[in-house]
Amino acid sequence: MTSRRAVGGFVPQVLAIPAVVGLALLILPLVALVSRVNWSTLWHDITAPASLAALGLSLETGLIATALCVVLGVPLALAIARMRDRPAAVLRALVTVPLVLPPMVGGVALLFLFGRTSWLGQLFAQFGFRVPFTTSAVVLAQAFVAMPFLVLALEASLRTTGVGYEQTAAALGAPRWTILWRVTLPLAAPGLIAGVILCFARAIGEFGATALFAGNAPGVTQTMPLAIYTAFNGAGVSQGTAVALSLLLLVTAVTVLLLVRAWRPGAVR
Repeated sequence: MTSRRAVGGFVPQVLAIPAVVGLALLILPLVALVSRVNWSTLWHDITAPASLAALGLSLETGLIATALCVVLGVPLALAIARMRDRPAAVLRALVTVPLVLPPMVGGVALLFLFGRTSWLGQLFAQFGFRVPFTTSAVVLAQAFVAMPFLVLALEASLRTTGVGYEQTAAALGAPRWTILWRVTLPLAAPGLIAGVILCFARAIGEFGATALFAGNAPGVTQTMPLAIYTAFNGAGVSQGTAVALSLLLLVTAVTVLLLVRAWRPGAVR
């Protein structure tokens, strides 16, 4: 009896009621979504031309945005992890801002930075390059909202591993780049892989910043979330296709969670 109580803890049993209600609030909408799927036309809906265009654009831009996040985010995570506590805390807070910022605000901020009236937009215009409402804008919007997942996951993993093995490798004469590729990153691999997976999932699910900064042009900037939104507002792909795409995004999210769980340190195999 004592061991069973210790395992269950000493939480009041009445709290099970709001816990069940909270779980239902999270699960029942997903069940309702799955129940609306027309399984007989699911494959046709997913492979419809408009659906394939949105799906292909989401995957293409999501992969490019994830690669951009790796190129920029890994050095940033390394810098934060090896800084002193106070400046590291400041940078960590700045990196976290896109996570708590409303996506629409992020889109407005990107538009003000790269728009025609901004100094950067005018500089690009001199070379005949325009960013807003292009596919490049989709990639930048996705990278803006997704990079924090990579940076925070990798930085936490780097801090956990510490610098002991790096110091040993340096004492043995290993150069900095060798230490990075052979010691630092392999030790932090679970955090890096989890961060990359979460980064990609967030990128393909981005909506708000993309809508404001990139627009909603089919085949150019209309990703899956935008196609779903457009369909439920009476335009673009059919609602059946929108439900099918919603299911596809749901399956992607579940797959991401399983992959992150598999790569998490101490995960049960």
